[in-house]
Amino acid sequence: MKYQQYWKRDAAKNYFPLPNEIFCLGLCSGEIAVYAYLLYCEDRKTYQCYPSFRTIGKALKMSRNTVSKYVKLLEQKQLISTEPTEIFNSNGKKRNGNLLYTILPIEQAVMHYCTQQLERAKLLRVQSKAG
Repeated sequence: MKYQQYWKRDAAKNYFPLPNEIFCLGLCSGEIAVYAYLLYCEDRKTYQCYPSFRTIGKALKMSRNTVSKYVKLLEQKQLISTEPTEIFNSNGKKRNGNLLYTILPIEQAVMHYCTQQLERAKLLRVQSKAG
């Protein structure tokens, strides 16, 4: 058997970083997949991208409604923010465009998650004292 040399991997080319903290936030696999796809699409300077639900769904083998659900959950967990966009067709009519996604700093999501965990712990403590 002849030895084949493997291709060298360029550390920055054809890769994107996924923060380690993402696995400590209690996300389901669908949320992680959608977040990873948005990171893959984002402009590394502006932290923004605008793929459609259909595009994300095709890439991840999900329906548009499922993608929409995960996008809303990522917004609630403060990992992303979204803004509606508008486009003009060839007739000059204004139409709704894709959402503009902004990837928020991971530290913001971690702080939000920790705050929620503390609130749950306080609630459980109050409930255990009352019961």
